[in-house]
Amino acid sequence: MTTTLDSQVGSELDALREARTYKRFLTLESPQGPVVRMEGRGEVIVLSSNNYLGLAAHPEVVRAGIEGLERYGAGTASVRFICGTFAPHHELERALADLSGTEAALTYVSCWNANEAVVPTLTDETTVIFTDELNHASIIDAVRLSRPAGKVIYPHSDMTALGDALAAAPRDARKLILTDGVFSMEGDLAKLPEIVELARAHDATVVVDDSHGVGVLGETGRGTVEHFGLLGEVDIITGTLGKALGGAAGGYVAASEEVCDLLQQRSRPQLFSNALPPTVACSALRAIELMLEQPELLARLRENTRAFRAMLSEAGYSPLDGEAAIIPIIVGETADAIALSERLLDEGVFVTGFGFPVVPEGTARVRVQMSAALEPEHLDRAIEAFRSVSRPPR
Repeated sequence: MTTTLDSQVGSELDALREARTYKRFLTLESPQGPVVRMEGRGEVIVLSSNNYLGLAAHPEVVRAGIEGLERYGAGTASVRFICGTFAPHHELERALADLSGTEAALTYVSCWNANEAVVPTLTDETTVIFTDELNHASIIDAVRLSRPAGKVIYPHSDMTALGDALAAAPRDARKLILTDGVFSMEGDLAKLPEIVELARAHDATVVVDDSHGVGVLGETGRGTVEHFGLLGEVDIITGTLGKALGGAAGGYVAASEEVCDLLQQRSRPQLFSNALPPTVACSALRAIELMLEQPELLARLRENTRAFRAMLSEAGYSPLDGEAAIIPIIVGETADAIALSERLLDEGVFVTGFGFPVVPEGTARVRVQMSAALEPEHLDRAIEAFRSVSRPPR
């Protein structure tokens, strides 16, 4: 049966196709890794994955998940406070708190859930929220759900603007500063030292989503906070288990005992959503252990990132500067970014083009992401593909 809504939605989809901005979802037929088998394409090199440490299909991570599945079953069958808390949740949360330099941690089914738990729960009738204009969509939606007394969206990493806004806020207001640790579309880092200094001066609370920093930055992979020497100095850290830490699913909040306890008592994603599957908790815990046991993973990731940045520059591209494992190449229009990613896929390299509304109009890009699992021959083959698509067709 065709309804009026179907017709209206169909017109919207047709408009996306005509503008050449319609997203196509590609199917993988093998585990996530440096090379995957893609339906209809065969083997392709992956430069678009958040599998930063190459742990998504690591045998020990997989084995830990299988053992967790066999011991605890496939799911929790309930929310945590009813009957959905399992021993692996506590073990993982202790490891995440230690990793983050905080007293406690609490897991969620995604970092999106974690952000939508933290911000509304900590927002009261006096709260003013200060949020970077390039923060992740999950933070944006979390602020919308919170309905604070005041909201300031400050220009990206503009510390003068943030300082002025904090000074203008009511003295007795609860102040929450929200920022990504690594901005996922830019690949640059939050100015955490300055943010923490401003927070102390104005009695504000700092909340950092470090989904793209943990497992990438810092001497031991503890993220942007460790990178800046601020372990134990940031109030609240949210993060994901779906990127560097095993690549499965799940998110977390790391904070004080009091904040985590309040989130257990009041945050809606905790009270009304099933707990993280035990198998994911088990595999994520092993991924954390491997990262700490094998520092060569971080070293390889950083060397791959440095090397491929240099290769891109030598090939005539101008990637944005950054210290993370994200290497964005600005193209301009959304259709052009998508077309470039399709040409690269024709050459056997899987890298995704992003445009509006993920990034502002006119700043569409392809986003290269490095992994410790990539070998030198993968990088060589990938850069040849970039050289090939930059040359005019014969």
